Amino acid sequence: MVSAVHTIAFRVEEEELDSGRQEVVNVYVDGVRLEELARRVEQPFADAEGKPELAGSYVGLARDVRWPSRHFLGEPVERWFYDGDTIVLGCSCGEPGCWPLTAHVEVAQDTVTWQTFRTGHRAWDLSALGPFVFDRGRYEAALRATSR
Repeated sequence: MVSAVHTIAFRVEEEELDSGRQEVVNVYVDGVRLEELARRVEQPFADAEGKPELAGSYVGLARDVRWPSRHFLGEPVERWFYDGDTIVLGCSCGEPGCWPLTAHVEVAQDTVTWQTFRTGHRAWDLSALGPFVFDRGRYEAALRATSR
């Protein structure tokens, strides 16, 4: 088995969205919420546009991407670019496509890799975000923990 570099957690948490409180699936990489990791990379681009609040302004997905959904296993129910991407975080309004963060999710025998992150409405260079390689067994166990 390949030793993974990163850990992942999918946590069902209540968030205040523009449409009210909803359960969302938040993603944590190495114990840090993914939107915070994205914020760190996006901040210089958002600042340069004079819109610093845009950096990392994502929230977990409110749509049903909980186990047994295979959304995070290369069979996305939410996409933006339709070129093999998966929306991994959406907008605080609750509509994933309003302000999406996408990644290419590659599922191999022993690993799952998230790479080539993009935001749906800006041509920001997010190459410093990831790639994140996860042990597939632990990854799937983390997904199963989201089941209803």
